[in-house]
Amino acid sequence: MSDALSRHAARAVPRYTSYPTAPHFQPGFPADTWREWLARTPPEEPVSLYLHVPYCRQMCWYCGCNMKLAAREAPVAAYAETLRAEIALAADALPEGLAVSHLHWGGGTPTALSPEDLSRCMARIASRFDVRHGAELAIESDPRTLSAEMIGMIGALGFTRASFGVQEFDPKVQAAINRIQPPGMVRRAVDGLRAAGVAAINFDLIYGLPHQTVRTLLETIAIACDMRPDRIALFGYAHVPWMAKNQRMIEADSLPGPAERAEQAARAAEALVAAGYVPIGLDHFALPEDSLAVAAREGRLRRNFQGYTTDQAETLIGLGATAISRTRFGYAQNIAETNAWARAVRAGVLPVAKGRALTEEDRLRAHVIERIMCDGAVDLDEAAARFGAAPGWWDRAAIEDLAADGLLTLSGARLALTPAGRPLCRVVAAAFDAYLPRSEARHSVAV
Repeated sequence: MSDALSRHAARAVPRYTSYPTAPHFQPGFPADTWREWLARTPPEEPVSLYLHVPYCRQMCWYCGCNMKLAAREAPVAAYAETLRAEIALAADALPEGLAVSHLHWGGGTPTALSPEDLSRCMARIASRFDVRHGAELAIESDPRTLSAEMIGMIGALGFTRASFGVQEFDPKVQAAINRIQPPGMVRRAVDGLRAAGVAAINFDLIYGLPHQTVRTLLETIAIACDMRPDRIALFGYAHVPWMAKNQRMIEADSLPGPAERAEQAARAAEALVAAGYVPIGLDHFALPEDSLAVAAREGRLRRNFQGYTTDQAETLIGLGATAISRTRFGYAQNIAETNAWARAVRAGVLPVAKGRALTEEDRLRAHVIERIMCDGAVDLDEAAARFGAAPGWWDRAAIEDLAADGLLTLSGARLALTPAGRPLCRVVAAAFDAYLPRSEARHSVAV
């Protein structure tokens, strides 16, 4: 492990899919304020939609998401019915006929819905929004429970991208995380979706899992690359059993230590690059012709709650329990508990629980953090001019300390990550987080 990694890899810092980050959203956010923000959405600009399904057909021990086990069909069907009602409720608050450029189903496992319920939800969206020709329509799925009927429906509905949580193919690791999915199972799901017309496939892989080694991870990468997904996300496992009770099923002494995690991440990245993938930001890899790689080359890469994206829309509407929305005015997060969320929707109330209005300083820091996470470089004076701040607004001593540690170079106000600093971009981004020093939130380690 390099000196820079050894000093910073175990630091707990946010993932910066937003700024301010979710722990700083304020509870009791007024639904009327959220309705006002929606009404002020520029009608000429396309928006993104994110639809959250918290249900999964099987429980995974490593998962840190807000999810519910779908032991019966009735609660899932009721959730889909309420989701359709929320789509209408949000559309009523927005300017009529807004164009949609990106749509993403996440979870949980969206394919825990029945094919018919997925179709009904998409029909409701099409009736209330203008889903543009060429819009990216993406859906997350679990190859263990993906049926042929659902594959056919995903293709018939025109989805353009599907994501799979592969994580790791080693049987011992799979048993330790309660996610048994042999390579043949994943390949059948991939081949089925491609045959149904879904052109783009994403895989999620995880390092730092129980009993995982560099050898098992590299074998997983070789198997995954043979299926040639268009994008691969390589995430570090975040062990947060105080938040995710299911993670208590994982024995802490079976987890690799900081040095082992760092080696896994580095060796995995090398293997993916050797297989022809382009490194994107912190933890994504894409084939050179994929739109994410093109956006990165052209300086158009963005970051939101789904990670790295090509989505340029300023407004992202989150639908479903715990879904997060972003507008130019601020963030809003829906009620997390599904019954309380459903009661609000049935009462005709936008089901917002938390929110955060953005200040100009927030916008400045959010821009800088996003460019560090996406481009690995930013001109701090240019950012200041763009948001009306004075030059020298940033903490030069903190940045110079990181430069002395070899994480970045600083030329005037131009900051650029070094090769050693790229895996630690969250650490550099954290130097611009005004809320972090006084935050009591717990975060995952940097690598």
